[in-house]
Amino acid sequence: MPDDRSLAQFLTRVLLLAALLLVATGVPAQEQKDQPAPWKLSAAVGPAFALGKAGARWAKLIAEQSGGSVAVQFHPGAALASRDPAREFVALRDGATDLAVGSTLFWSGQVVELNAIGLPWLAPEDKDLAKLTSEAITERLAAAMERAGVVPLAFAVLGHRELATTGKVPRSPEDMAGIKVRLAATPFLTDFFVSLGAAPRAMTLADAQAALRAGTLDAQEGSLAAIAAAQLDTLGVRQLMLWGAVAECAVFAANKAAWDGWTVEQRAVARDAALEAARGLPALARAENDAALIELRKRGMTVTRLTATGRAAFAAAARGTYDKWAAVAGPELVRAAEAAVR
Repeated sequence: MPDDRSLAQFLTRVLLLAALLLVATGVPAQEQKDQPAPWKLSAAVGPAFALGKAGARWAKLIAEQSGGSVAVQFHPGAALASRDPAREFVALRDGATDLAVGSTLFWSGQVVELNAIGLPWLAPEDKDLAKLTSEAITERLAAAMERAGVVPLAFAVLGHRELATTGKVPRSPEDMAGIKVRLAATPFLTDFFVSLGAAPRAMTLADAQAALRAGTLDAQEGSLAAIAAAQLDTLGVRQLMLWGAVAECAVFAANKAAWDGWTVEQRAVARDAALEAARGLPALARAENDAALIELRKRGMTVTRLTATGRAAFAAAARGTYDKWAAVAGPELVRAAEAAVR
């Protein structure tokens, strides 16, 4: 039987071991508690698309340029906005995400001035669209976004939305009469197609595929990459019209509350990384479009480019929509955009 001294020594060793265990387990918990939460970065699409690549690159650049002090979680596919690109701006404004890179078309529902970028045939070529990312225009757009509650950091050319059809190529506005077109559900796009006499349809991809099989859908508008990825050629879509009707730019922006809470150094990292990612996006978008065109032609789709005369006829038919949305975006801004393109 141990004496009192041995028992005391044993209890002392037990208490010391317990204390060491508490310290060992407490340090990581404390470190984890002190570790700042990673920034959340949203993009409407994944890295398979140019916009998603730019979002992933932005996240990587922030981590690199901060020396690893800022971690960024990339959330593609509008995962933080109910998988709906049109809700992404609201998610950014309300703090569901700290950063986002999105399209002027989809964010124009909350920032009406962004509609100026997509006015019908305002900027039908990439060189025209590039002029809309000049400082004279982006300063006005940035001010509007700030009024709407987010902090814009960079703009970049994204590209144009084209038209794929099951029937003949619509070479004149009259050819659009009654065509049932699946489109992105934005008020501007709906008005635009209605003004051309088409019958716009907002539906899921699965519903669109079923409608194409059934012959109750005639066309799909969208980016070349999206048209190629959807493999619409397997569902009877055989014609592709490059008409340059509606243009899009990408916007890199931050949640205002998050921005206000960052240090000067963190803000500089976020902005510098956004500018670098934005500079690389137009080349990514061009390469994406070129690859999509090669793939679509390989699958047997006929590609037609609308002539300047054809554009003029379509633009005249859509003039009512142009004027309506120019007024929504702001006459002064639109006049500046028109001057920049000229």
